[in-house]
Amino acid sequence: MKEITARRSIRKFKEQPVGDDMILQLLESARLAPSGSNTQPWHFIVVKSEAAKKRLAEVSHRQKWMENAPVHIVCVADIRCRIGGDPVSLDETSPQFELKQIIRDTAIAVEHIVLEAENLGLGTCWVAWFEQKDIRPVLNIPEDKFVVAILAVGYADEQPKARLRKKLDSIVHYETW
Repeated sequence: MKEITARRSIRKFKEQPVGDDMILQLLESARLAPSGSNTQPWHFIVVKSEAAKKRLAEVSHRQKWMENAPVHIVCVADIRCRIGGDPVSLDETSPQFELKQIIRDTAIAVEHIVLEAENLGLGTCWVAWFEQKDIRPVLNIPEDKFVVAILAVGYADEQPKARLRKKLDSIVHYETW
């Protein structure tokens, strides 16, 4: 619970680089995530170059703060683990049920990274305000892959306060709705 209660969305990062060993530990935490039928649909693109980070920030509705993170981990779901055959193009309006499954499974892996980052003393911010048609060309991501999130990762240079959460009794139901 410590990492869960301490975690905040960080948008200001120190200029301190994140070591490759730490990045590998984050990716290992994602690799160990559960997935439906053990399909493991996730792929991760580690981005450190200033040019690529700037481009990712631009296609994410010009969120300039993203450029200050030392590392971006682009989290991609691969529908090919569930369907084969003819080429598939995915975007926000795709009807395939399998798309929902790979997004769900990849989101679990993304959250593993977020919590492990907190454990390692790193800050993160989950970014998902982009469209597939805009983000894919930045990193040459094929049309049959779905970008679930960009994680901005680094050492926090801010300490946001905890945000208000709903009370447990307002979100929990027993036996039925």
